[in-house]
Amino acid sequence: MRLLHFDPSGRLVLTDFRSQIIPPYAILSHRWGHPNSEVLFEDIENGAYHKKDGYRKIKFCATQAAEDQLRYFWIDTCCIDKWNVHVSAPSTLQQSDWEASFRESDWFRRGWTLQELIAPISVEFYSCERRQIGDKRSLEQLVHDVTSIPITVLRNCPLDQFTTSERMHWAKKRKTTEDEDIVYCLLGIFNISMPVSYGEGKEKALGRLLAEVGEANSAPSIIPFSQNDRFVGQESQLAKLEEKLFSDKQTTTFAIVGPGGTGKSQLALELAHRTRQNNQNCSVFWIDASNLDSLDQSYAGIAQKLKIPSWDDEKANLKQLVRLCLEERGARQCLLIFDNTEDISLGSPGLSGPQAASLISYLPQSELCSIVFTTTNRNIAKKLASQNLVELQNLTPTTAQRMFEKYLDAVLSESEEQEAKLLLQELSYLPLAIVQAAACINNTELKVPQYRSQMGLQKYDAFENSDEVTDVKLRGYNIKSPIATTLFISMDMIRIENPIVVNCLYIAACVDSKDIPLDLVRAYSLGMDAAVQVLSNYKAVTRRPAETAFDVHRLVHLALRECLESQEKLAQWTQDTIAKLLQVFPDHGHGNRSKWGRLLQHAKCALSYGCAEDENIDWLHLARKSAMALYSDGRYNEAEELFVQVMETFKTKLGADHPDTIGSMNNLASTYSNQGRWEEAEKLNVQVMETCKMKLGADHPDTLGSMNNLASTYSNQGRWEEAEKLQVQVTETCKTKLGADHPDTLASIANLASTYRFQGRWEEAEKLFVQVMKTRKTKLGADHPDTLTSMNNLASTYNNQGRWEEAEKLFVQVTETLKTKLGSDHPDTLRSVNNLAFTRKSLGKNKEALGLLRECVQLSQHGFRADHPDLVSYTESLAQWEAEPQAVVKGKCIVM
Repeated sequence: MRLLHFDPSGRLVLTDFRSQIIPPYAILSHRWGHPNSEVLFEDIENGAYHKKDGYRKIKFCATQAAEDQLRYFWIDTCCIDKWNVHVSAPSTLQQSDWEASFRESDWFRRGWTLQELIAPISVEFYSCERRQIGDKRSLEQLVHDVTSIPITVLRNCPLDQFTTSERMHWAKKRKTTEDEDIVYCLLGIFNISMPVSYGEGKEKALGRLLAEVGEANSAPSIIPFSQNDRFVGQESQLAKLEEKLFSDKQTTTFAIVGPGGTGKSQLALELAHRTRQNNQNCSVFWIDASNLDSLDQSYAGIAQKLKIPSWDDEKANLKQLVRLCLEERGARQCLLIFDNTEDISLGSPGLSGPQAASLISYLPQSELCSIVFTTTNRNIAKKLASQNLVELQNLTPTTAQRMFEKYLDAVLSESEEQEAKLLLQELSYLPLAIVQAAACINNTELKVPQYRSQMGLQKYDAFENSDEVTDVKLRGYNIKSPIATTLFISMDMIRIENPIVVNCLYIAACVDSKDIPLDLVRAYSLGMDAAVQVLSNYKAVTRRPAETAFDVHRLVHLALRECLESQEKLAQWTQDTIAKLLQVFPDHGHGNRSKWGRLLQHAKCALSYGCAEDENIDWLHLARKSAMALYSDGRYNEAEELFVQVMETFKTKLGADHPDTIGSMNNLASTYSNQGRWEEAEKLNVQVMETCKMKLGADHPDTLGSMNNLASTYSNQGRWEEAEKLQVQVTETCKTKLGADHPDTLASIANLASTYRFQGRWEEAEKLFVQVMKTRKTKLGADHPDTLTSMNNLASTYNNQGRWEEAEKLFVQVTETLKTKLGSDHPDTLRSVNNLAFTRKSLGKNKEALGLLRECVQLSQHGFRADHPDLVSYTESLAQWEAEPQAVVKGKCIVM
């Protein structure tokens, strides 16, 4: 949980209290204004909060909290990082919007304010003029009269003393913007954590809530989608799966394999719900295996549900912890479903062989565990479950007819039944096409014969002659036109009512098909929220939880791209989408990590579709932003690829001495340094420095920065005297030109201190490191990555002086904070873990030290090249320690 407060200098600070004791705090209840006026999470991190109208609310809340002797306060707009799915869901469950007015106010009639009235011990009401009206206790009778909520509840009587129907009655007269929210606003009242799914309707949401309430004391499970009450067909395959669950002495594995759109996920979903209904002591966990980010997110959700320690560490190595936990859970059965398993390698791009982890290594081994995979790839299916393949093809005519009729809102007439048979034959009995056709008929005035006529007008064969589809996407299956045809009919019908809705699909075609943020399509037009709902009604897209994003089915995505390409519009739409991505893509600062983390996959897709031509300057700037984000995330191999492309393009189009070219060369040099490729880094650093001196002058900040980078490269190569000479010059000039506490000055001082440390001048190094650490704490905050780097380097200096206890204390603090802020597998985190291991080894804590170093080696193998100096150092130290557990410490602390 994050809380706000103002520090002594008047700066607004956001503090993360995860894994800590949460102090008393106040909550501001308010109605959201326009998104551009509210102070958001990223505004706090970037220091831009002063500029927004919503800042007055923050000042008011801080003043009122201080009068009540409360230092901290909570405001939903600022404290919830809406781009971080794991953070936003529990935070929203704990607290939500408050309203400031009273008596006849809508506050008492809004759904989300119910739990905020009931949950806190104290609730104070203020007018729009910021005059206090009273509190929950003093106005309890009036509040009771308005809301019908019992006074005992307002006095915080335990809610489990009231029946389910009584608690649901408290929300009966309340209203919400979305129909489903009238159910979701009760989650906190029932102490239930349940994925939200906008678009499912109030009745389905209520059914899921009641099911969760009934199962609150049963085995923990995560099934993010409600049961499909229109599930048809595949009964024999379902029976086969149910019969063989938990039948082997070790983990029983199954693979549902078949062409896209044949209902693999729907079959797995039906199995999940039936297993849960038939055995409430069996845990069922649904895992999105479509890409590495989705897989990590699913594992984090399971870790949280199982209450595994440190489940909330971003990007922690939770896959291994979940595996061990499921293997050790005693007599309770567990069903895991891995949906969309198209790649079982978990390595970073560019890694292979022993460095690339495999999904198989994270699967629990237990006779009480069964695992189901869905995939279009027959080779992967055989590798994962060679003995239990469940193959799906298109439906039989009879089953297809039943599915079509079940999805239609209206009953078919006798004359339409024959037309429906012909329609289904034309759709190749493909489930996805059938569902889309039924949705189109439901949302228009078309009858089945008219729909068939529309099909006759669609001559386009979306997947014909597409190497991408046949070779990669469809894995050898021959699916051609049905889904494209039904999609284009729906688009024609939608275009008649509102052409802008179709534009939403064209944007989606130019980015990744999963987790497309609404902010991206909103950048194109403000009417896109409604557009996504229309597309959801037509089954063209699937809305994601909390209405922050949507998905497009893989085959729909391919059809859209083929359509745009055939009309020679793909390049233009890609260029437009890149421009919109550039608008919403934030700077690479650590405060924006959740946001750019979700946008990266879309930026990379759009960039791969586009081209780096001089007339498309947006492409270059988005590529540079993406590369900087990858660099900040420690994904240096991916960053390098983009930096090289940007640099070469700038060099060709703008010239070798253009500022943009020089900046890209500098970024690439820093990437080489972090990869341990110091000779390549030096070559670029020298070139950048000389050009900057010539173009900008010797004391220009960019020149000083380039000199600082070159000095660091010298230092990494052990050329201490050359490094020191440059660093002293840079430091003195920075102090004079920029000031003693300027970030560039502090960076140069820190680098000089590191050089002193390498030369064995530890007291001089310590003095400078302490200076930098204190200044950064004041200017940036205690948990800023630059502050943590200073603390790490100071601790390393303590190690050099044999002050092990002081070093250990600092390393523990740095390591835990870096895990939370950057993730367990970030290079800076790994260096800190290595340093902590080295210190504990020096203190004689051999077992702890060995465990830390093993963790360090395991995680670094996934992200580093085999010849990276850090990985080589970790591996060599581990080999020495394992061979001689009690020997004198061999290894080294690494400066960050």
